[in-house]
Amino acid sequence: MRPARLPRQRGAIFILFAMMVLALLSMAGMALDLALAYNRKVELQALADAAALAAARELNGTAAGVDKAVEAAASAAATYKYRYNVLAVPWSDAALRFAAAPGTVEAGWIDAASAAAAPATLLYAKVDTAALAALDSHLNHVPSIFMRAHSGAGATLQASAHAIAGRLKIPVTPLAICAQGPAQASRANTGATAYNELVEYGFRRGVAYNLMQLNPGDTTPEHFLIDPLTPPGLPGAPANFSTAVVGPFVCAGAMLMPSVTGGPLSVQRNFPLASLYLHLNSRFDNYTGNHCTPEAAPPDSNIKSYLYAGIGWMNPASSTQVAAPWISGTRLWTRADPLPGDASNTAPQYGPLWAYARAVPYSAYSASPVEPASGYATFGTADWSRLYTPGPPAASGYPSATAGATPYSTGGGAYFQPPSAAHPGQARRRVLNVALLSCPVPAGATASATVLGVGRFFMTVPATATSLSAEFAGIAPAASLAGAVELQR
Repeated sequence: MRPARLPRQRGAIFILFAMMVLALLSMAGMALDLALAYNRKVELQALADAAALAAARELNGTAAGVDKAVEAAASAAATYKYRYNVLAVPWSDAALRFAAAPGTVEAGWIDAASAAAAPATLLYAKVDTAALAALDSHLNHVPSIFMRAHSGAGATLQASAHAIAGRLKIPVTPLAICAQGPAQASRANTGATAYNELVEYGFRRGVAYNLMQLNPGDTTPEHFLIDPLTPPGLPGAPANFSTAVVGPFVCAGAMLMPSVTGGPLSVQRNFPLASLYLHLNSRFDNYTGNHCTPEAAPPDSNIKSYLYAGIGWMNPASSTQVAAPWISGTRLWTRADPLPGDASNTAPQYGPLWAYARAVPYSAYSASPVEPASGYATFGTADWSRLYTPGPPAASGYPSATAGATPYSTGGGAYFQPPSAAHPGQARRRVLNVALLSCPVPAGATASATVLGVGRFFMTVPATATSLSAEFAGIAPAASLAGAVELQR
């Protein structure tokens, strides 16, 4: 007997095919909608990133910096278009806000007007494209093709973006010393007021000091190691003071924090120079012991040591590498500190003068947080007889080919030495940015200290286990302490 045939199922394949087509069309429609939304998100994110980066680069702790940040963000936004590079992006300053820290809660972000009124600690910029919706409702909304067809309504997808940019590190060496005096003062040198000299936090430009032998309040030297990983205002960690942790930061001359102001810093008494002096000497193309690497800590482009016994631009020659130490009362002074006319001073006691920086007339100083880009006007070598008395040295053989020239800046001759060919140098690596503290610092091996400013100190010779000889070159403006701006989102 032949088996019974199954009943025919005419049209079943067509029905299944139709269902599959609908499913495929639905998936394709959803993919198209998501692609449109994703593309808009990418367009807006590029806008937010560019505007935030442009704004953050201008922040320097001043109201002018905030104004420039606002302008930079608007200029960056003006170069962007959306909807596949067709429509111009509208811009409003309402999309830009500022804060002192990237992790600040929403309430901590302030608008440009508020930022300009209190700009000192603001280091981060945030851009949120949602704030631009009032100018163009289509910017953050993408019309949905599939959802509209499926529901019959004008459905849209949201696609906004935000970005936060700022600095993660600051080019300040994890070394702090006490400020020796007020922020700016006038030193009345011999002669008319035209010879009054600018003194900053007690330091004279062009004079070298042993940074390990200073204290404005006692005869015992005070110097400090900064926790390089803990931002101001936060408690430090004891492990962060170990040589293994601190060493690379000393090599690089930088710390992982956006600023050294805005709150007390965590410091440890007695900078361990004996353990870290070789790290500092990487600036002289010395990588003994592999404490530093040329890639992370390149040498200076001029590694010439200006040893006091061998310099040729002072007559008579100096008898000491730095301004000679001098104890008066309860203060550890140097021979550069006493008031003019002190008969106990002699020219050789000043140490080598003006290796990197020249003295500045007080009249050239202006009460501004940012020093002019070209620097202040300086004294000439003919003024040495009025600046360094009694027994003033004469500037014999001092570079004078160009205005403002110094031995370091000659670029050749007896006062210049390039690093090895294997280690390309970097200009001004020998300049250490050193935090100047409000002293006395509270008692204890570790303490919290307030930074008044950051001094620039030029290493005249390599450091030793007991001395760090460096010439004062002025106060570092906030803008000069700007590390690379990075996105924080």
